Amino acid sequence: MAQSQSKSSPLNELCSALPSLPARLQQVGRFVAANDYDATTRSMRDLAAEAGADPAAFTRLAKALGYSGWDELRAALTEARRPAQAQPFSARTGGSRKGPHAEISLVADKLEAEAAGLRRISTGSVAEAAKALHDARRIWIAGFRSCRSVAELLNYQLRLFRPDEVQLVGGSGPEDLDLGAFQRGDAVVVIGFAPYSRASVLSARAAHESGATLVAIADAITAPMAEGADHLLLFEAAASPGFFPSLTGAIAIAQSLAAATFVLGGTKAKRRLEETEGRLAAMSQYVAEKG
Repeated sequence: MAQSQSKSSPLNELCSALPSLPARLQQVGRFVAANDYDATTRSMRDLAAEAGADPAAFTRLAKALGYSGWDELRAALTEARRPAQAQPFSARTGGSRKGPHAEISLVADKLEAEAAGLRRISTGSVAEAAKALHDARRIWIAGFRSCRSVAELLNYQLRLFRPDEVQLVGGSGPEDLDLGAFQRGDAVVVIGFAPYSRASVLSARAAHESGATLVAIADAITAPMAEGADHLLLFEAAASPGFFPSLTGAIAIAQSLAAATFVLGGTKAKRRLEETEGRLAAMSQYVAEKG
């Protein structure tokens, strides 16, 4: 879902230049204009396959607009979508609706945008990342500020069947102590969206430096905590209406990762899940349902 763009935005530059471009580049340009979120999150090869075009056409389009190449144009599109750092949330309220039933319209549009964002998540990428978690000796999960809830959810679900091999970064003390414990053979999952927390970037860098497998759940290829990631799982955060970016996609990815990792664990994972359930039942953790 395209966001409104300022006069100096690269998307407006693209739309203004369309009439003067060769026919083939016009086709690619219209595709980018209609799919600006995908243009910031998907590879050029994927975009070309979707548009039915040669990948090189995206580079030619960028150069026709005055950019050095597709990476520079994509970075400009990403930056144009990013809220101002000083007002990352209140800046999203500029188009607040007015009039009767405005809240109903907002909810309907938000749910529609959330559903569309979920459909754009790459199932293959999530499955490949789950294999990395399955193979890892130990799994670390890093999510801070608003992303803490997503990290805690993934930590909880994975520990149901891998109770001794999963740890929440900063869960039992300062996170910098955990960053020094990353090792080769571990997997580190880092979750974040713009504006990115400093702790998430430090966690990703520590994972990369340690030789651990880095799985980034992020809103853009250019996210600083996704740099050097072995697996990048993209979710749509900015396109949904409302004052706060959406975490729906991140939650869906986290739950899908846990489910796929469990399936890969086979009978061992099932047995450990049953053992965990037995302990919870013995401790009477759940309210008994009346028959």
